[in-house]
Amino acid sequence: MLKHKYSVFIFFVLLAILFFTKASILFYVLLFLSFLAITTWGAFDIRLNYFTKAICKGNSIHKKNIAITFDDGPHEKTPEILDVLMKYNAKATFFCIGKQIEKHPEILKRILNEGHIIGNHSYSHSKWNGFFSTQKIVSEIEQTNTLVSKLSNKKIRLFRPPFGVTNPNIARAVVKTNQIVIGWNIRSLDTVIESENDILNRIKNRLKPGGIILLHDTSAKTVSVLEQLLLFLQSEGYQTVTIEELLEISAYEN
Repeated sequence: MLKHKYSVFIFFVLLAILFFTKASILFYVLLFLSFLAITTWGAFDIRLNYFTKAICKGNSIHKKNIAITFDDGPHEKTPEILDVLMKYNAKATFFCIGKQIEKHPEILKRILNEGHIIGNHSYSHSKWNGFFSTQKIVSEIEQTNTLVSKLSNKKIRLFRPPFGVTNPNIARAVVKTNQIVIGWNIRSLDTVIESENDILNRIKNRLKPGGIILLHDTSAKTVSVLEQLLLFLQSEGYQTVTIEELLEISAYEN
């Protein structure tokens, strides 16, 4: 939360300067709007590490490793995603929603059995997640971690906040639950863009060693994009690895 704290400190310093120099109301409005814009940008762009530290790429650029991550499962389409990954001997990381795990426990077990990594993507993935209290977010994280632990005896360490939104409450919850926040630096927008070619080209244009790609295992078009992407990565000499391998961290508590 250092960047946020610095912004707040600077805001109040400038506010004091305006007060003691008897500046016009226009400067107060401009200061407030600037602070609001910076804070909003910080909340919605996880790569900025504005409220909490989030790892959004690998450090090594000497190995052509890339991590493919999937959000919002397990889903009816996840088995098709797993089939494609198996076909190309690729490993991925799945950030799972607790409610979806309750619906598809066997799919979660298959993800793990096939050598992929599970991360926490909250319990409900509520659109109001950004307005939850610290304790509510802690509860969301713990509920999902408990579900995974019961099904696999694994204690999750990796967390990706819904929509990639962060704020002070989420930052505090992450500390309380001892989670490592994982972001991305290649956003496919596969839930927004309809054209498979456009999604694929968007990823290709941003591809660099150490990258973390964000996809969603919830649609047929993503299944198709994944196969095309894996063929492209192979042709370019990339190795698809889990977040655990890319970042050289442990995905689960020992």
